[in-house]
Amino acid sequence: MALADFARALDDGANRRGIVRRRRQGWLPRLTPYMGYGSTHAVKVLARAIMADPLDGTPSPTLAFRPGTVHSLAASVVGEFAQLVADKGAEAQRGWRQFFTTQVGFLPVTVRIGDREIHTRTDRGGYLDLLVEDHGLTPGWHDVELIPAAGEPVKAPVMIVSPDVRRGLVSDIDDTVVVTWMPRVFIAAWNALVVHTNARQPVPGMATMYRELLADAPKAPVFYLSSGAWNTYGTILMFLQKHGFPIGPMLMTDWGPTPTGLFRNSEAHKKTQLRNLLIMFPNIEWILVGDNGQHDPIIYDDLAREHPSRVRAIALRELNPIEQVLSHGTAEPVETTRKDSDTERHGTPVVRAPDGLALLQKLRAVLGDETNA
Repeated sequence: MALADFARALDDGANRRGIVRRRRQGWLPRLTPYMGYGSTHAVKVLARAIMADPLDGTPSPTLAFRPGTVHSLAASVVGEFAQLVADKGAEAQRGWRQFFTTQVGFLPVTVRIGDREIHTRTDRGGYLDLLVEDHGLTPGWHDVELIPAAGEPVKAPVMIVSPDVRRGLVSDIDDTVVVTWMPRVFIAAWNALVVHTNARQPVPGMATMYRELLADAPKAPVFYLSSGAWNTYGTILMFLQKHGFPIGPMLMTDWGPTPTGLFRNSEAHKKTQLRNLLIMFPNIEWILVGDNGQHDPIIYDDLAREHPSRVRAIALRELNPIEQVLSHGTAEPVETTRKDSDTERHGTPVVRAPDGLALLQKLRAVLGDETNA
């Protein structure tokens, strides 16, 4: 048996025993909804099922959406979600508590979206990742009802992007939105397992840059792309809200062994999610924001080479020499080395700067009136 197979079998066995133990204590499955997204043709519905104490008095986080534009609406209602997370003590406890959960795999769930009703199940990790076509929802925010076979129903928010939207933004999280200051191999363990959830610091100027870039496009979607675990979803959402970042769906990954390895391949995850966005939103040109600490320059460069009409600009936050060493072991930034992949000569502008305000100035210079309308 391969090491990954052994680790996965060990993880599954421990989780099964955890479900039995929790069930004897009176616990029930609880669905935690994540922000979904889609076009007028198809929508992604995202959630996770874990065992929870029905007597803890805290409902699953949900958002009651009201009419409005994407950014102003999200900014007004995400505080309700963040407050629910805070009520559970997320701000006061160390992040490691987020990972001590018992997921409920293969749980039957009924999804009610518009006039449709779909019967599905969570995967082995307890995740619900459902693509629904011909859903009938109009552009804007909507609630999708999720009804588990055991436990209470919840509502998952989904963002439907108008076919008229032409601009979108994708942002990395670690070292782009959040200051990491740790060796990259320890980021998941340190930021998620040790650091208090209210102790993380934002990268200077990035929230301002995002708000300015989207000031004239209030319906433009914002996605946060990360190889971090879904367990930290509530923490990151609280962080974005606290520091004034525009709110949008997060594209994260699972935690633990996979069919092919002990951990997820972060580079493959990001490439897959970016291509999914190109397919879901064929009319949108994307501004891609990341850092030059690890894979972002190469991943973004590959996408711009393959789809030059779909990537409007690439903005890379430059890490200082200490951050570079912590990120990948040397003081030199990660850059593309292939001469045939120089996106700047192939029509996709690339700007680099150490903070958000400097990046904003350079983006305005290359984008012109698009950011000053």
